Amino acid sequence: MHPSPLMLVAIALYAILVGSSGPLAYAQLSPTFYDQSCPNVSSIIRGVIQEALQSDSRIGGSLIRLHFHDCFVNGCDASLLLDNTATIESEKQALANNNSARGFDVVDKMKARLESACPGIVSCADILTVAAQQSVDLAGGPTWTNLLGRRDSLTANRSQANISLPGPFETLEGLKSKFNAVGLNNDTDLVALSGAHTFGRAQCRTFSNRLYTFNNTNSPDPTLNATYLQTLQQICPQGGNGSVITNLDLTTPDTFDNNYFSNLLVAEGLLQSDQELFSTPGADTVAIVRNFSANQTAFFENFVKSMLRMGNLSLLTGTNGEIRLNCSKVNGNSSAGADTLLVSSM
Repeated sequence: MHPSPLMLVAIALYAILVGSSGPLAYAQLSPTFYDQSCPNVSSIIRGVIQEALQSDSRIGGSLIRLHFHDCFVNGCDASLLLDNTATIESEKQALANNNSARGFDVVDKMKARLESACPGIVSCADILTVAAQQSVDLAGGPTWTNLLGRRDSLTANRSQANISLPGPFETLEGLKSKFNAVGLNNDTDLVALSGAHTFGRAQCRTFSNRLYTFNNTNSPDPTLNATYLQTLQQICPQGGNGSVITNLDLTTPDTFDNNYFSNLLVAEGLLQSDQELFSTPGADTVAIVRNFSANQTAFFENFVKSMLRMGNLSLLTGTNGEIRLNCSKVNGNSSAGADTLLVSSM
């Protein structure tokens, strides 16, 4: 069987990553890391996602968001999954995650099944990485070979999460700054990874400012399509329930495709941070949005490259960190072993 073009992209980028002398030189990561110790890791994670999709069509978008929000805070180390303790301030309560980040129960189920199949082998950080890739694939997007071998952090960093995570109200300048800060580029990586908003949902509170009093003008966001504005005002009335959800991509809300970019071209990006990519005058991101809108293959190829880059920033490998038995607790504080976690996740 011949490898697909996207598989070749992954292999080529792996060679660049491990051959680099810069901050992306993580030679201890490997696409074959679990081939001997837990060969069914991807299929086990995929199976849990498929089960979850039966009752929760938005879970794919939620899982990839967990991976993003993990990697943007001190790297991809599963710090996002840790609960509060006497010594840990959980990132789950950071501004961008509180009452927003979801899918933790699905990750727990993945971990329980992996602990049953291969105890103490697969890190929670790698679970998030594989879950993001499988979610994209199951929604009709590209597939790729992940580089694996991450280890889990021993702590979390809520204050850093409050600084580092891009928010829905960001200007293009703010988005660029936050992508640069974690080691991603502020043009192609920014636009390609924003394309993950081609599936999933968002709460009214993340965009209602655009509908009524944008930037304290007492008027809606002028970059918002007038017809789409009326639709959103019906979903999110002024002063209404901010936790009501609607589709990030109004065209194909559960499919991973390039319609997100086509929506931006007609001013139908849901979040301010989405529409900024196209509606900021003179922005270098405009041409990239146009290209991805016209060429889904170009979007998919660049999305894979950017996902691999993001997934390999500031990692714990080798003997650093640990392999958590319970993703929400460091091993020393874990009051629930693998058996307890398995029972509670059934």
